[in-house]
Amino acid sequence: MRVALKLAYIGTEFHGSQIQPNVETIEGELFKALRNLGIIESPKSANYTCAGRTDAGVHALEQVVAFDTDKPGLAIPRIINSELPPAIWAWAHAEVPRSFDARRDAVSRHYRYVMAGKEYDISRIREASKLLLGTHDFENFSRTNGEKSTIRTIERINVRVDGDLTKIDVVGNSFLWNMVRKIVTALSMIGKGVRDNDWLLQMLNPDIYEEGIEPAPAYGLTLLKVNYDEKMGWIEDNYSIRRASNLNQKHILRHRVMAEVLEELNSHE
Repeated sequence: MRVALKLAYIGTEFHGSQIQPNVETIEGELFKALRNLGIIESPKSANYTCAGRTDAGVHALEQVVAFDTDKPGLAIPRIINSELPPAIWAWAHAEVPRSFDARRDAVSRHYRYVMAGKEYDISRIREASKLLLGTHDFENFSRTNGEKSTIRTIERINVRVDGDLTKIDVVGNSFLWNMVRKIVTALSMIGKGVRDNDWLLQMLNPDIYEEGIEPAPAYGLTLLKVNYDEKMGWIEDNYSIRRASNLNQKHILRHRVMAEVLEELNSHE
């Protein structure tokens, strides 16, 4: 039987989602859990696929993976979570066709970037974001990683202010390495008045204009959702969702206290 999982994770302590030697990664922890439980022997023999890579420090709410197993009764979130560290949790599963490929069958990905500060002209950011919609060559917004083509399609960009935070949602068919974070850098530069829309149009024409820009910090980026054409029949595990929510609430309270402590340490009064 082929099983798909929805995974969420806090990426702060991991060197990205894709397995790498000698460092902690999301897939490294997942494969270890699946092997320990006897769900798979190896990713290759299980025909494992993943909806997409996330960089070191990037988070996910709805990363999708799929694999073959002869123990589908064990391939459910609450059992898998018993072998995963608290920063990674499965929260839904589905039986899928043998041909299902979590990456190739995905029709779009939805990312959200959260950045702090009030120094941005939001109307400028919104106006500039319209120039990115549609199909463009995003070579200037990526790190080369052997991709055959740097042409991608962005379906939607929403920008909104939430208190002291600015949230940028980007939906596209697929994304290059660092692409979302570099788009955020470009939009924030325009929002600060450092660059303008003419510059952004040049950046979308790498044949005649080339410029490298730094990606926005990884900690602000979350993969929110991966969309598929077919109905997947997801079964959510309410116990796993409640458990993760309780653990995360403790993290939230700790970070709120730490923010206050840092504010006091920064005070010169």
